[in-house]
Amino acid sequence: MIAYLKGELTYKSPTLVFVECNGVGYMVQISLQTFQKIEDLKQVKLFTYLHLYENGQALYGFFLPEEKELFIHLISVSGVGPTAARLILSYLNIEEISNAIMSGNQALLQSIKGIGQKTAQRIIIDLKDKIGKDKKIESNGEIFLPSKSLINEEALAALTMLGFQRVAAEKVIQKVIMANKNIDSVEELIKLSLKNL
Repeated sequence: MIAYLKGELTYKSPTLVFVECNGVGYMVQISLQTFQKIEDLKQVKLFTYLHLYENGQALYGFFLPEEKELFIHLISVSGVGPTAARLILSYLNIEEISNAIMSGNQALLQSIKGIGQKTAQRIIIDLKDKIGKDKKIESNGEIFLPSKSLINEEALAALTMLGFQRVAAEKVIQKVIMANKNIDSVEELIKLSLKNL
């Protein structure tokens, strides 16, 4: 098992990064939470989880160990796979997810695309005793503001990698931009788009 990777970021997007460690490049799936923390960095340390499945494997990376722990908790719930867990971690931050579970806020979990009533109930029932109340995500200083076109492209790439159809994602992104002309970050655009998909 790979506990963490420490190396140079040679490629990064809101859902995927390449980390080069001693000449070896690792393809790592990430959430928006992690992307927000590393988007201005060249050197990173990502806590990792290796997921094995029938036809291959996927490596997931997290800037905070608390996010990795929450990811592992989420995929332990029946009906929640790595893709759904990453979507949850992209839609809400650690504190919001923890509070929703601890308070039994089923409606908030159901507001996430692909999380139905039964899955939301299972997450709360299965994880209420495991999730601590003090898991908080710290804010991260300054944020680089890319161009509007780059923001749109990265948001579209992220949504398609999260499993949404390109055409539907494009329409939602345009709708969100028209309604929110002051969007200046990929994370904000993706989160608002997720609410409309």
